[in-house]
Amino acid sequence: MRFLFLIHGDREAEAALSPDERRAIVGEHMAFATMLRERGVHVLSEALTDEAVTVRPGDKAFVSDGPFAETKEALGGFYVVDCTSRVEAIDLAGRVPQSPGVAVEVLTIADV
Repeated sequence: MRFLFLIHGDREAEAALSPDERRAIVGEHMAFATMLRERGVHVLSEALTDEAVTVRPGDKAFVSDGPFAETKEALGGFYVVDCTSRVEAIDLAGRVPQSPGVAVEVLTIADV
């Protein structure tokens, strides 16, 4: 079963960290991705910028700046993992490196 881990965090609090603290978090994510690869569950992972738009398709597509929801938390990255169960996915999500305001949303990817 494939799962998507959406990594939410507090961009303002993270921006207030020192460069060394931010580098340490990146290093922890690199180690986390290595652990996922060693377990054979890593499919894909990427960091995201804060540049986002929302597009509502239709006869006249509507485009607005930023994510749909106004929230203090911002989407900072994601992992796609292929696990044997939801329990394993939730366990791995609990190991995502800490950063200010971190929350991991675990979504099951549908087989279509």
